Amino acid sequence: MRPDYVDFHTHLDLYPDLAQAIATCDRKRVATLAVTTTPKAFERNVELSTDSDFVRVGLGLHPQLVADRHLEIDLFEKLLPRTRYVGEIGLDRGPAYYRSFELQRSIFARILRACAEDGGKILSAHSVRATKPVLDMLDAHLPPDRARVVLHWFSGNRSDVRRAVERGCYFSVNERMLGSTNGERVLRDIPKDRVLTETDGPFILRGDTPIAPGGVRRAVEMMASLLEIPAEDIRRQVLSNLRSLTAIL
Repeated sequence: MRPDYVDFHTHLDLYPDLAQAIATCDRKRVATLAVTTTPKAFERNVELSTDSDFVRVGLGLHPQLVADRHLEIDLFEKLLPRTRYVGEIGLDRGPAYYRSFELQRSIFARILRACAEDGGKILSAHSVRATKPVLDMLDAHLPPDRARVVLHWFSGNRSDVRRAVERGCYFSVNERMLGSTNGERVLRDIPKDRVLTETDGPFILRGDTPIAPGGVRRAVEMMASLLEIPAEDIRRQVLSNLRSLTAIL
């Protein structure tokens, strides 16, 4: 079955009912990457999405949790051969996580080296206040022909975008990102054939309510308005980009 939309970064297991969230993505026909924040969460996500036509599960170890969960890196490496998708992983140099930054770097390096060794992975990477370190570590540990990287909610400058594009990265954007001046600028800098949509649910709110699973239509409409391109053209382009990304490896 062909999808109608793409949500390439969401936390379905952080909604109240994971099975219902998966069913919602299936009903909406949204090709969904359900990222996990710890390796221990991976198997339940896989179990509940086994029969899904549209949901795939990423194996993750979130940088914001590394201080407390870094010992799960051994489990991460054990589970890695079971999936094509990896996320959420990366670095976070925000004030709340700066003290764990060197430990994050160590864990991220192990993840990248494991992905390079296994080959054929597609990664969803976090890079809050750490754009250059993330790109530096990708260059050091993950040859572009061994995996593909999607930069989630990217906030780098124009030269960072150019550097990421040159190494083959894609970018996933969400409606909150597109509602900011910097996010608008990033969108304009990204080549149209490298952009994907995401919700980052349930962290993005509409009013006081978390964005619904698969709720990417508004992001598509915002992209269309900002780029002055018909929404249907954007929707088709994102689907084409997903096919290109997943067919590369």
